[in-house]
Amino acid sequence: MIAKALSLTMLCAAALALPAFAQSEYAPPRTPDGRPDLQGTWTNSSITTLERNNASLPLLLNDDQVRRMEDTRLEQAAADAAPTASQTAPPAGRDPGGYNAFWLDRGMRVGVVKGKPRSSWIIEPANGKMPVSDAGKTRISSILAKRGEDGPEGMNPADRCLIGSRGSGGPPMLNNIYNNTYQIVQTATHVIIDVEMMHDVRIIRMEGEHRPAAVTQWLGDSVGRWQGDTLVVTTKGWNRQHGDYEPIFLSEQATVTERFTRTGKDEITYEFAVEDPGFYSQPWKGEMVFTPSNGPVYEFACHEGNYALQHILQGARVREAASK
Repeated sequence: MIAKALSLTMLCAAALALPAFAQSEYAPPRTPDGRPDLQGTWTNSSITTLERNNASLPLLLNDDQVRRMEDTRLEQAAADAAPTASQTAPPAGRDPGGYNAFWLDRGMRVGVVKGKPRSSWIIEPANGKMPVSDAGKTRISSILAKRGEDGPEGMNPADRCLIGSRGSGGPPMLNNIYNNTYQIVQTATHVIIDVEMMHDVRIIRMEGEHRPAAVTQWLGDSVGRWQGDTLVVTTKGWNRQHGDYEPIFLSEQATVTERFTRTGKDEITYEFAVEDPGFYSQPWKGEMVFTPSNGPVYEFACHEGNYALQHILQGARVREAASK
C-alpha cells in the first residue's frame, strides 16, 4: 500500500514537472552589455514564400505536402543543372535563355517556424495573402503603368541598383531567389544588418526617436528596443521609390514592426506586422526563421547599375537622332 502510494506520488510529481520542462526556453548567448547575441551570418533561403501560392494548402503542412514540395524543387534544380540541348546561338533578337542556375539560391527546404513547416510566411490573414484594399489596387496599377516608360523613371529601383529586389532588404526582409545572406552586428546603441542583395545596410538606432515625417530614406527609419529577450524594431518613413516597389508596397502611413528572437543555437525567429491603410484593408502579419549561413556575405556588384541605365539612355538618344 505504501509502495503504491509512493509510486502514485512520484507519477504526480513527474506529471507536474512535464509542463515546466516543456515551457523551458532557450537561453541565448549574451553580448557584453547583457543583451541576447543575435550576431553572425544568417540566411532565410527557403522554398516557402511570403504569400501562399497554392490556395488549397493549409498554413501548417503535413509530411506528405512537405515531401512533394521539396521533391518538386529537387527536380527543378536537376533540370536547371542539365546541359543545354542547343549548341548554336539563338536567332537574332530572340531571348537566349539561361545557360545555368549555379548562382541561384532558391532554397531546397520548406520553411519551419516554431517547429511547424509553413506554406507561406504570412499567418494573418488566414488565406496567406496580402490584404490589398481597392484603393491600394488602384494605386498599384498607377505605379506599374509607369514602368517601361523611356528614361530612368521607367525602371524599377532594383533594376537601377538602388535597392534589393523582391523585398530582400525589407523591412519586412524576404527571401529572394539568390543573395539570401545577412550579417548582424550589435553594439549597445545600434544594431546593423548587412544585406547581401545590393549591399543594403540597415542601421537600427536603439531607444531613439523617429525622424520627422518629412525626412524619408531607403529602407525606412528604424528604431529598436529590447522587450525581454526580443529585439523589437519599428520602421516608418520610406523613400517614395522604395515604398512604391513590390512585392510589399508601403505608403506614407505605413508602420512595420519586426521582432527578432534567438530561439535556438541555430535559429532566429523573425516576426513582422504591417499596418498601412494606404495600401491594405487591415493589418497583416508574418513570421519566418533565419538559420546560420554556410558562408560570409560576399560583395554583390549590380552590373545593371554599371551598364544598363547608360545603355538604355544612349539607345534612346540614338533613336531620337534617327527619327530626325
